[in-house]
Amino acid sequence: MALTVAVQMDPIQAIRIAGDTTFALLLEAQARGHRLLYYTPDRLSLQGRRVTARVEPLTVQDVEGAHATLGAIERIDLSEVDVVLMRQDPPFDMAYVTATHMLERIHPKTLVVNNPAEVRNAPEKLFVLDFPELMPPTLITRDKAEIEAFRREHGTIVMKPLHGHGGAAVFRVSETDPNFGSMYDLFAATFREAWVVQRFLERITEGDKRIILVDGEPMGAINRVPAQNDIRSNMVRGGAAAASDLTEREREICAMIGPELKRRGLILVGIDVIDGHLTEINVTSPTGIRAIRRLGGPDLAVAVWNAIEARLAARG
Repeated sequence: MALTVAVQMDPIQAIRIAGDTTFALLLEAQARGHRLLYYTPDRLSLQGRRVTARVEPLTVQDVEGAHATLGAIERIDLSEVDVVLMRQDPPFDMAYVTATHMLERIHPKTLVVNNPAEVRNAPEKLFVLDFPELMPPTLITRDKAEIEAFRREHGTIVMKPLHGHGGAAVFRVSETDPNFGSMYDLFAATFREAWVVQRFLERITEGDKRIILVDGEPMGAINRVPAQNDIRSNMVRGGAAAASDLTEREREICAMIGPELKRRGLILVGIDVIDGHLTEINVTSPTGIRAIRRLGGPDLAVAVWNAIEARLAARG
């Protein structure tokens, strides 16, 4: 069945297609004969009960620098399309939250991927706390005394902003680190929300595994190894990706969280696992599909579209 698919994303001209998961989804949608419409979040509008967007017809090709061709802008009612891919990158701020409120008004008549209400209700560093038995010891706070007590109990810790992304502002702090006071002051002045404080996992040097789940099922993984003298494994921070299979422990983690992801309508999810510990559940704009394919794994864009089409078919 040919679908009309609108994609809400960051400016398409600026993406690096070699590693861009949204672009992989667009290539697969186009290959299936689906009509593509493109818009950025600032073109989304709500008037009364109508959610509209100023969109451009889109065709894509896997050629860096010539990857997107756009047609004339038109204003459409998003309730009239079949699927909206909500794929703009974080930060998960009030602009992002507002977009989820707007798209929630058309879902599920128009299938929004991922379910916008559940994206809003599952901030990536908070949703994971629904599964504390799978995690390293974790504290969410901005209370200095609580952080100091946690540090005394667990020794070396990691501090990061609750709604951060891409490995930005992630710090390792030892129990006796003299920079802690200054770092606390910096965080307090920079971030209004609470912060994430976790016991430091020494085996991060061996990698931070990104596992992609599609409709609750693990479909592929890559292991991201930090650059020398860095604890951040994000590829935008210099981490190197390697092909990887799932361990028994990682399969247990996926089996425990998968049914809840499926129930919430979180079709495309990327989880992060370090040394058998679940650290994040990424639902806003998870990445990794192209890297998995490049390293010899399956094309998970196929699995995502199979899941989307199955959901639409089940509605009749």
